Amino acid sequence: MSKGSHTADPDERTAAVTTAAPSPTASPGAGFTRPGGMFSSLRVRNYRYFFAGQIVSNTGSWMQRIAQDWLVLSLTHSPLAVGITTAMQFLPTLALGLFGGVLADRMSKRRLLIATQGAMGLLAAGLAVMTITGTVTAYYVYLFALLLGLVTVVDTPTRQAFVSEMVGPKDLSNAVSLNAANFQTARLVGPAVAGLLIAAVGSGWAFALNAVSFAAVIGGLLAMRPSELRTVDRIPREKGQLREGLRYVKDRPDLMWPLVLAAFIGTFGFNFPTLLSGFAYGTFHVGPGEYGLLNTAMALGSLAGALYAARRGNPRLRWLTGAALGFGVLEVLAAGAPGYWTFAVLLTLVGVFGLTFNTAVNSYVQLATDPEMRGRVMGLLVLVFTGGTPVGAPLVGWVTDAYGARVGLLACGAVSALAATVVGLVLARCADLRLRVNLHRGSRVVAFVPRTTTSQSRSQLATAC
Repeated sequence: MSKGSHTADPDERTAAVTTAAPSPTASPGAGFTRPGGMFSSLRVRNYRYFFAGQIVSNTGSWMQRIAQDWLVLSLTHSPLAVGITTAMQFLPTLALGLFGGVLADRMSKRRLLIATQGAMGLLAAGLAVMTITGTVTAYYVYLFALLLGLVTVVDTPTRQAFVSEMVGPKDLSNAVSLNAANFQTARLVGPAVAGLLIAAVGSGWAFALNAVSFAAVIGGLLAMRPSELRTVDRIPREKGQLREGLRYVKDRPDLMWPLVLAAFIGTFGFNFPTLLSGFAYGTFHVGPGEYGLLNTAMALGSLAGALYAARRGNPRLRWLTGAALGFGVLEVLAAGAPGYWTFAVLLTLVGVFGLTFNTAVNSYVQLATDPEMRGRVMGLLVLVFTGGTPVGAPLVGWVTDAYGARVGLLACGAVSALAATVVGLVLARCADLRLRVNLHRGSRVVAFVPRTTTSQSRSQLATAC
């Protein structure tokens, strides 16, 4: 599991975070606000430590993914068992994802991350010991995957919400994009290293190295200067905080509809393990080398998308929905690719737009959310974006088995494109409501201002369509 595909945001710790109405003449802009440079967030000391730890840690995570799949295949000789392992890892998010966000809002995110990263390291070490000693079975792998998923329920929304405490709103989108670039770079390196290790000494040592890699993240968290993190008031433990988070999103169409779009994209659009294997073996009739190349093509596209997003500023709704639409359309085009190499090229573009949407929705939701609600809202984003995998993957797998990989990818792309179009139209009609983000001197000003209203006070927030 990724230890840092998205991270936190530190900035000026004294900067105020307010909610007020912007100037009615301010232009919402198209796409992104003004960029601050591809690596602007790395100017922040705390984020540099975190980013460096992620380089090591994400590589270890990808090593474990490959080694774990290979271990299950070698134990069971069943691809279905690999799917069960993946489902075990995602099921806790589907069932408990929102509770992780509540904990993130209640506790120190830095300390919570130290605990979750340490727990992940211990789980990797336990699996390594069992594998090296020859006592591991498929059921033990399922158990470790389930336990890892339970820890991830807390770790992921905490890590994503922590970004704003490290770098602040001005560099938030850049930090999220660099985290994604970090993750995709590890995606290129980790599997190759894992393959060499498995061939040379077995899967167990890949798990062992992943366990050690968590020390890099924990070391980075311990080396941070807490005084340089942005101060966010933690909420006290009270009943009804989960429902409060859901009501908050329900009353914010600027948050609700991007989350709806993320749910459709995550459930149907991102089912590439099933689809790519179907194209490689069932459509183009190529071997494992060419299958690996398809994954590499997507990783390269995702890396390019992350670096492009890092050059830009904070995303707007039009950019978010446009990236989702491009992602869906490209999947439809790829479904009809006449040959292997055309498919590989289109797959690279799918990776660009998919990663752009991923970073855009993450940055946008964080910027549009009040600090005291950020953990719960990010928990909801994680739930809808990744929690749909146990639902979408079997459905897409059934369509692919019954009608072929082309129909499966065509359906995924069509659903993604349709969802992006509908959400875009709804937001256009609703907004009369425009989201404005004022990043002047590190402050965040978010408000909905009816376009057609001139007599209302500028400070009045419109929160319904």
